[in-house]
Amino acid sequence: MTVELEAAKACRVCAAHLPHGPRPVLRATAAARLLIVGQAPGTRVHESGVPWNDASGERLRDWLAIDRDRFYDEGLVAILPTGFCFPGTDAKGGDLPPRPECAPLWHPRLRPLLKRVTLTLLIGAYAQAYYLGKDAKPTVTATVQAFGDYLPRFLPLPHPSWRNQGWLKRNPWFEKELLPVLRGAVAELAG
Repeated sequence: MTVELEAAKACRVCAAHLPHGPRPVLRATAAARLLIVGQAPGTRVHESGVPWNDASGERLRDWLAIDRDRFYDEGLVAILPTGFCFPGTDAKGGDLPPRPECAPLWHPRLRPLLKRVTLTLLIGAYAQAYYLGKDAKPTVTATVQAFGDYLPRFLPLPHPSWRNQGWLKRNPWFEKELLPVLRGAVAELAG
């Protein structure tokens, strides 16, 4: 695992397309039991080098019902975004999509090394499209709402961004139906 992980952390494949330069942000050990696949680091995560080290991470940890220490325990949680580096922002200040080279290059090399992972959280459209392919529904909402179709291997989630506050209000089933399943699964993995 170490050789592949170090190679991923040193990756510069799409450096020419990254306005802030490459800084792959990922965490993984062969001991991990839960894999979190999001889209790509944002500005704050790029600066710190710590995945989910922002308000979205706080909300995600709340959804999982685990504290920072357990979240960053590499014996429990592996984090492999679909894009390891911050892709930059668009004209409206939103993050650009993850670079398309990253997941196809690194996930097939790293994912097989995570043999103890029994649940993969697919956060947002890019993670869902990459891992579910044709089995993803036409929208993130439909995919997340059909979460039972993907268990026990995958659990699709919306992005925990503050920008999705409206989505959460329009979809109260997420908190009532999905979060208890998510928290139960994470509690079981955390032992």
